[in-house]
Amino acid sequence: MADPVIADKAPIAVEVEAGKNYSWCACGKSKKQPFCDGSHEGTGLQPVKWRAEASGRKFFCACKRTAGQPLCDGTHNSL
Repeated sequence: MADPVIADKAPIAVEVEAGKNYSWCACGKSKKQPFCDGSHEGTGLQPVKWRAEASGRKFFCACKRTAGQPLCDGTHNSL
């Protein structure tokens, strides 16, 4: 299994809709960050499914090192 690519060293703010499902890119290769576009094929990494419980702004991890996948936990500050 490959290590994920750091897509960015800052989280990506996204307005999410309550009840909607999202597929967070865990490999870092997606051109549609922070969401999956299928670029993980062959990496051994899989996207993380996430469902918004409430509408509003969420900060998705772009460094791919967060312990709280898919949301940012500040890990990028130590990279």
